[in-house]
Amino acid sequence: MRPARSTVHLLWVAVLALLCGLFAAPASQAAAARHPAYPPRQTMLRNATAGMFLHWGMFTAPKHLDCASWEKDVTDGGWNPDYWVDEARKIRASYIVLATFHSRLGYARPWPSAIPGSCSTKRDILGELIGAAAKKGLKVILYMTDDPKWHNEQGIETLDSAAYSAYKGHDVDLTTREGFGEFSYDNFFEVMKKYPKLSGFWIDNDNEYWEQHQLYEQIRQLRPDMTLSNNNEDTPIMDMVSHEQKVGMSPPYDQPSAIWTPMPRLTESCYKVPDTGSWWYDGQDRPVSTGLNVDRYIANAGNSILSLADFTAMVNGRFPPQQEKFLDLMKDYLPPIWQSLHGVYGGGFMYGGMQPGSWNDGSYGYITVSRTDRTTQYIHVTTKPASGDQVRIRDNGYRIERITDLRTGKRFHFDQQGGTLTIKGVTDWDPYDTVFKVRTAPVREGVYPTGVVKASEPALTDGDFTTYSDNKGVLPASYTLDLGRVRRASFLGVNQREWSPTYNRETFGRKEDSARIKDYTVSVSDDAATWSEVKAGVLESARGIRFIDLPAGLRTRYIRLDVPTTWGAPTVPAFYQQLRIDEIQVGYGHPTSHG
Repeated sequence: MRPARSTVHLLWVAVLALLCGLFAAPASQAAAARHPAYPPRQTMLRNATAGMFLHWGMFTAPKHLDCASWEKDVTDGGWNPDYWVDEARKIRASYIVLATFHSRLGYARPWPSAIPGSCSTKRDILGELIGAAAKKGLKVILYMTDDPKWHNEQGIETLDSAAYSAYKGHDVDLTTREGFGEFSYDNFFEVMKKYPKLSGFWIDNDNEYWEQHQLYEQIRQLRPDMTLSNNNEDTPIMDMVSHEQKVGMSPPYDQPSAIWTPMPRLTESCYKVPDTGSWWYDGQDRPVSTGLNVDRYIANAGNSILSLADFTAMVNGRFPPQQEKFLDLMKDYLPPIWQSLHGVYGGGFMYGGMQPGSWNDGSYGYITVSRTDRTTQYIHVTTKPASGDQVRIRDNGYRIERITDLRTGKRFHFDQQGGTLTIKGVTDWDPYDTVFKVRTAPVREGVYPTGVVKASEPALTDGDFTTYSDNKGVLPASYTLDLGRVRRASFLGVNQREWSPTYNRETFGRKEDSARIKDYTVSVSDDAATWSEVKAGVLESARGIRFIDLPAGLRTRYIRLDVPTTWGAPTVPAFYQQLRIDEIQVGYGHPTSHG
C-alpha cells in the first residue's frame, strides 16, 4: 500500500484539478465553464489523433546482455531516427513515445548519462530522435518506469546499485522501490535539462519516492511546457490518462467501450498492432489484423480518444514486414478520410452529434463532428449491415440537408422522420470504414434548449457536461424534469457519465462493470402530485446518448424518470448501484427531411 501523499502534493493536485475542470461541482452549485481553459502544453495532444508507441531496448530480440554490444548492433544495423518519424507520419501520428527505459527491456537509457545505475548509450539516440521529429513537426515523449522488479529477469543484474551509491554518496539499493525511485527521479531531471525539445513523460504508474519528493510539481515549475501522461491511473496532476490494451469487446475493435474516463479528460488508448506477442520485438514477424487496427483507430477518434499504436521495432529500428505493410496501407488509407478523423470531436457526447454505436441489422459505427463547422458531421460505418443497402441512425434532432460519400463525393438519397435518419442505396461498402459526410441545419430541432427545462438536480439540464448528478449508490433513483408549463414531450435523450465500461470485465486485477441505467419507468404529471406511468423498459448499456421514446401526442408539465436497477453486478462493488448522469434532454418533436 502506498504512503499518503504530502500536503503540498495534495494541494497542488486540488488546484490543478479545479483549473482544468476535472472535478464536477455539486448539483446545487452554478454550472462551471462549459469550455475549460486548458494549459497550453496540452494543445498538441488535444489536437492529435494518434501517436506511435515504441518499446525498444537492450532486450529487443536478439537479447543483448550489455549496453555496449546492444549499441553497436543498433548503429551497425543502420538505425536512423528519420525512419521512425517517417513511419509515424504514415498513421498521421503527432507524437512518438519512446519506451526504452523499460523494466523488461534492460532499463536502457538511449542517451549519454552522467548518472550510473543502468544501461546508458554513448550515442545520443534520444537527442537524434527529438531533432529528427522536430524537423517534421512531431513531438517526442519519453517513457519512464517506476518498477525495479525485473532487474534480473534475464539472469543478469541490470541495475548497478554500487555505482549509483558511489555517485550519490550514500547506500542505495536500486532493486527496491525506494531506491529505484531515487535513481529514476534523478533521470527525470537529467533529461529535462538536457533536452529542451523533449515534449513530455509517459509514466508507467507511480513511485512513492516521486510523490514524496514532489517530482511532478517540480516538473511543472521547471518545464511547464512538458506534458505528463500516466498509465491506467486517473491522477489529476497528469495531463492525460492512458488506458492499456483492451480485449473482450464486441465488436472487438470497440476499445472505448472498455474505457472509464469521461470527456473532456485527455484520454489515450494504447494497444499492440501485432495480433500476438509482447509489446517489443521478440524475433518473430507477428501477424497484423488490418481491419481490427484500422477500426480501433476509427473507434478512438469517434470517442475523442487518442490512439497510441504500438509497433515493435527490431534492433536496427526497422519494423517487421507485416507491420511495415500495415503502415504502408495506412499511408494511403487515411488521407481521403482525414477530415473526418482530425479536427473533430467524438459525436453523441458533450460536443453534440448523432447517436453512435449499434445501428440497424448488425451495423455498428461512430459519429465525428467538425470542431470548426458544427453543421458538418461524419458517419463512420465500421461494421456494415448484415443485409440490405441502408443504414439507420438516430438523428438526435439534427435536420439533414445533404449526405455524400466522403471518398467519392457521391450523393446519397436519405429519409428522415420519427427521429431516425435512413441513408439509402449504399452498395459500395468500404471493407473497414464507410464514411458519409453529412451537412445539417445549423440549429437542432425538436429539443427544448438549455434553460427551458428545470430539474430536481440542476446539473441534469444545465447544458454543462463537467457537472453531473451522482446517486451516491442509492437506488431507486428518481429524477424530475419541469417543463415550466404543459408542453409536448416526445422523448428523453440521456447522456450518462462515461466513467465505467459498458460491460462486466476484469483487467489487471481490477473488476469493472457498467454503471448505467438498466430498468426504468417514466411517469408524467401536470401538478407534480398525481403521476401516471407512461413508459417502462430496459435501457441498453452503451456509450453516447441514449433515447427513451414517449407515447405519441403526450403533453405534460412534469416528467419523472425512475431508475430501480443499473447494469453493475453486486460482485463489483465499485460500480454496483452507482449512477451518474451528465445531461437529460427533453424532445418535443423530430426534424423531417428528404434528399
